[in-house]
Amino acid sequence: MIIVMKQSSTPQDVEEVVGILKSRGLGANLSTGSQATIIGVLGDKAKLGGFDFELLDSVEKCVPIMHSYKLASREMCPDGRLVQAGGEVVGGKKLLMIAGPCAVENEEQIMKAAVGVKEAGATFLRGGAYKPRTSPYSFQGMEEEGLRLMRRAADATGLKVVSEVVAHDLIETAAKYCDMFQIGARNMQNFRLLREVGRSGVPVLLKRGISSTIEEWLDAAEYIMSEGNYNVVLCERGIRTFETATRNTLDVSAVPVVKERSSLPVIVDPSHAAGKSRYVLPLSLAAVAAGADGLIVEVHPNPAEALSDAAQQLTPQAYAALFQKVGAVAAAVGRSME
Repeated sequence: MIIVMKQSSTPQDVEEVVGILKSRGLGANLSTGSQATIIGVLGDKAKLGGFDFELLDSVEKCVPIMHSYKLASREMCPDGRLVQAGGEVVGGKKLLMIAGPCAVENEEQIMKAAVGVKEAGATFLRGGAYKPRTSPYSFQGMEEEGLRLMRRAADATGLKVVSEVVAHDLIETAAKYCDMFQIGARNMQNFRLLREVGRSGVPVLLKRGISSTIEEWLDAAEYIMSEGNYNVVLCERGIRTFETATRNTLDVSAVPVVKERSSLPVIVDPSHAAGKSRYVLPLSLAAVAAGADGLIVEVHPNPAEALSDAAQQLTPQAYAALFQKVGAVAAAVGRSME
């Protein structure tokens, strides 16, 4: 349930409502928007014992939230949430641009990638250090050494770091190097991992599961937020359909649907959706036109030699060209690249 305060309500009125909730063992999520102050009720509202907040002069109305996800809902924060990650604000006018290789392979490779994406205009460096692969015989990543190399490359170029955390016992290690954790598609419903990254307080990039509905995706975000970490960015990366022309099918419609149902920023990963580098640019343009808050693109200094996902990775030069063209679409829809 959310409690909508009247526009004439004072900070003392808000404190009174929050105090009533806390006295009954309930939590309160406060959202001060452009139109009204909204207080989200956290916990079992049966504890209210029939108390009617609408009897208070300062309360406009009480509205039930029908979704299983509460904190992630649009009702809880009608103006949308601004996520803080590595000094960057996600969800505002500026697009979040993340780029880098599928996996960290060696120091020279990640440094060249970092220099290339920084020169193009990206603010975050991505790269896998722990790689959950379909085959146990595929390259599994450099693990902590990969994180260390990525942090060094990011610091040298003024970038921030986002990398995937694949298990709850790796969170402490990853936190030493990452400005944002990524939860990959395979782990979207690893609920223990979601709770633990929520408790870590580190901002989270949550990818949609390969066969997950939008509601399941938002429920996964709720697991993180329920532990007190509201710095969650959603990532649409393509879903599994009957189509085989691309690696996955980019669900562009997920962007406006999520914007309608959730307060969280949503970015798009065109690389994993396409599976082929020649489709990355048009999917990127479509994503921004649909309202995405940013892009995460795979970029490798020499894609032909990549140890994983070679076919979908762009060269730094191709990424720079993409960045410029995305900028034109961003300007057309009222967004900016810087």
